[in-house]
Amino acid sequence: MKFKKLQNTPISAMTYLRRIFPFLRWWNFIGWDTVRADLIAGLTGAIIVLPQGVAFAMIAGLPPEYGLYTAMVVPLVAALFGSSLHLISGPTTAISIVIFSSLSSVAVPGSAEYIRLVITLTFLAGVFQFAFGLARMGILVNFVSHTVIVGFTAGAAILIVTSQLKHVFGIRLPGSESFFNDWVNIIREISGINPYALIVAAGTLACAVLFKFFRPRWPGLLIAMIIGSLIAVFLVAKSHNIRLMESMPSHLPPFSIPDFSLDAIRMLAPKAFPVALIGLIEALSIARSIAAKSRQLIDSNQEFIGQGLSNICGSFFSCYAGSGSFTRSGLNYHSGAMTPLSAVFSAVFLALILLLVAPLTEYLPIPAMGGVILLVAFNLIDFHHIRGIIKTGKQETFILLTTFAATLIFDLEFAIYGGVLMSLFLYLSRTAHPEVVSLIPNPDVPGQYLAEADSSCPALKIIRVDGSLFFGAVNHVVEFFQAIDKQLPYKCHILIMACGINFIDITGAEMLVNEARRRRGLRGDLYLCGLKQNARDFLERGGYLDSIGADHIFVSETEAIKAILPTIDNPECRKCQSSLFKECENRE
Repeated sequence: MKFKKLQNTPISAMTYLRRIFPFLRWWNFIGWDTVRADLIAGLTGAIIVLPQGVAFAMIAGLPPEYGLYTAMVVPLVAALFGSSLHLISGPTTAISIVIFSSLSSVAVPGSAEYIRLVITLTFLAGVFQFAFGLARMGILVNFVSHTVIVGFTAGAAILIVTSQLKHVFGIRLPGSESFFNDWVNIIREISGINPYALIVAAGTLACAVLFKFFRPRWPGLLIAMIIGSLIAVFLVAKSHNIRLMESMPSHLPPFSIPDFSLDAIRMLAPKAFPVALIGLIEALSIARSIAAKSRQLIDSNQEFIGQGLSNICGSFFSCYAGSGSFTRSGLNYHSGAMTPLSAVFSAVFLALILLLVAPLTEYLPIPAMGGVILLVAFNLIDFHHIRGIIKTGKQETFILLTTFAATLIFDLEFAIYGGVLMSLFLYLSRTAHPEVVSLIPNPDVPGQYLAEADSSCPALKIIRVDGSLFFGAVNHVVEFFQAIDKQLPYKCHILIMACGINFIDITGAEMLVNEARRRRGLRGDLYLCGLKQNARDFLERGGYLDSIGADHIFVSETEAIKAILPTIDNPECRKCQSSLFKECENRE
C-alpha cells in the first residue's frame, strides 16, 4: 500500500475557507434540534446580560446603553470567528474597571471626549489581539499566572465597591484618582447618607443575594433590579432625591469612528495593551474551563483572532472593549447551547429588547444599580483559590498580595505588568535553582536502592539534580560542587543521577566537561547515570560525551556503582567500617 506525503497534498478550497471563516467548521452541524436549543440559550443569555450590560457600562464610566451595544456586536463577531462552541463575549467587570482607571483622569467619564477615547482604545486593543493571533502567540497567556489574575480581580472588586458606594449611600463625592482619597471623601461625607437611597440599594442587593442562593438559574439580577425600582416608586424617588437613570435610546448601535490621529494612538496604545492582555486571558481561560466539560478542543490562536476582530468591529458600532464572560458562558453551556449560534440569537433578542423596553429604563434607580454591582464585585473575589494560594506557600502568597495591593495603589495596567514580571521572576528563580540532593543506599526500603540523606561516602558522592542544566542553572550546580570540595577535597568521585535532568544546553554541557576535568585533576572523577535520550544525544552531537567519557555514562545506579567502586583508590576507604555500599564488602 502506498501513502501520499501530506506535505505535498494541496489544500482544498473548503479547507482554506474554513481557516479564514471558522464558523464554516460547525455550520454543517446545525439542525432543528440545535437551533431550538440555541434559541432557548440565546433568549436566556439576552435576559441575563440586560442588567449586566448596564452595570458594566456604569463601571466603565459610560452611558448605560453602551454596555448593551457591546453585548450585541462583540459576542456576535467573537462567536463567528472564535473556536469555542460555548464562549459568550461582551462587557466584563475587569475590563470595565481597567478602562475607567485608564481614562477617567484624561477625560470626564460619560462625556463625548471620554466616549471617543474609549472607542479608540477598543480599536487598538482589538488590533493588538488580532496581531497576536496572526503571529500564533496564543502561548503568551501561559506566562500570566493564575495567582496574578486572582489578586488583580480581588483588587478590582474592591475598586468597584468603592466606586459604587456613592450611589448606594446617595452622596456626591468629588472626583479622585486615588483609592485612599476616595475612602477619605466617603468617610468625610458619611453623615450625609440618604437613607431612602440606602433602602433601595439594600433591598435590591438582598433580593439579588436570595435569588443567587435559592434560584440560581433564574435571572436574579434582572428581577432584583425590578424589585428595587418598585421600592423606589413606593418611596416616591424624586421627592427623596433618589437618582434615576436617564431613558436609553431605543435604537440599534450607531455607527462610530475611532480617532486615528497619531497623537491619540501614541497616547492610548500603552493603555490598550493591558486591556488586550486581560481580555485574552479572560476569554481563553473561560473557553478552556468550559471546553473541559464539553470535551472540545480550543484553538488559542483562533480565539485571539476572534476576540481581536470582535473589538475591532465593535469599535465601529459604539462598543467598548469586551471579552469572555464566565457567568454568561457558563449559563450558555448549562442552558443547552450546542453551537455558537446561541450568541447570535442572544444578540438578536437583546436588540429587540432594547427597541421595545428602552424607555422604561428611566424608572430604574441608580442606587438599585449600585446594589447589583456590589454583588457582581463580591462574586469577583475568588475566596476558594485565595485560600488555596495562601496554603501553597510564601512565594505565591507574596505575588497575590503584591498584585492586590498594586491594583489598589497604582494604575491597573502597572499592577498587571508588575504581577506578570513577579511571576516570571519567581519562575526563573525556581528554574535557575534546581534541587540538588545527596543520595545513599537504602537497604531498609525494598525496591528503593538510593534514598536522600545528609551523610555520604567520603570516596563516592552520589547526587541527584532535579531540573534542567541550562545557562541560568549552571552557577547553582557549580556552587553545590564547590561545597562538596570543602567537605571532601581529595579523591572524591561524583555520580550524578541525571534522571531528573530534562534538557542540557551548551553552557550546561561545558560545565559538565569542566567539572569532569577538574575532578580528574583532584584524582577523582565524574559520572552520569540515567541520562535521558535527548540529553545524551545533545552531549554526543556536541562532542561533550567524548570529553566526559562514554564509559562514564551508565543506565542504572546498580551498574554505575559496581563499575565505579573498584576504580576508587582513596585512603579513607581503608579506615571505613560502615560498608555503606554492599559492593564494599567484596573489596579486599
